[in-house]
Amino acid sequence: MFRHILAPVDLAHLDRLSRALEVTADLARHYGIAVTYVAVTAPQPGKVAHNPEEFSRKLKAFADEQTARHGHGADARAVISHDPAVDLDRALRQVREEIGADLVVMGSHLPTLGDYVWPSHGGKLALHTHASILLVREHED
Repeated sequence: MFRHILAPVDLAHLDRLSRALEVTADLARHYGIAVTYVAVTAPQPGKVAHNPEEFSRKLKAFADEQTARHGHGADARAVISHDPAVDLDRALRQVREEIGADLVVMGSHLPTLGDYVWPSHGGKLALHTHASILLVREHED
């Protein structure tokens, strides 16, 4: 059914992605397909890493940890952008096209007033790509 999953992650907020990561792993195991974890960062030092190389290593380590934990094949792709907030949607579309992902699984938050004015990243991706988009909301325990 699906051949490749793109899973956007924010390494600074992995705690907010636990359900989306579980769904990603479950689908990857069920269909026997690979996952590419994608994250966008700036070239300047940030909360997660001091430079893009360190960021890429941390993202790769995260992908390797997901593989070990869940038993699915995974790769990592770091995208460097001078303005990650502005370039996120474009970067996700570009990586999705490059790797040929036909499913994007991404975490989502409960809508706020701003979401009714500005579309979400998942919504923008759904408008501008031919892949299926699965938005996963974190539930409250």
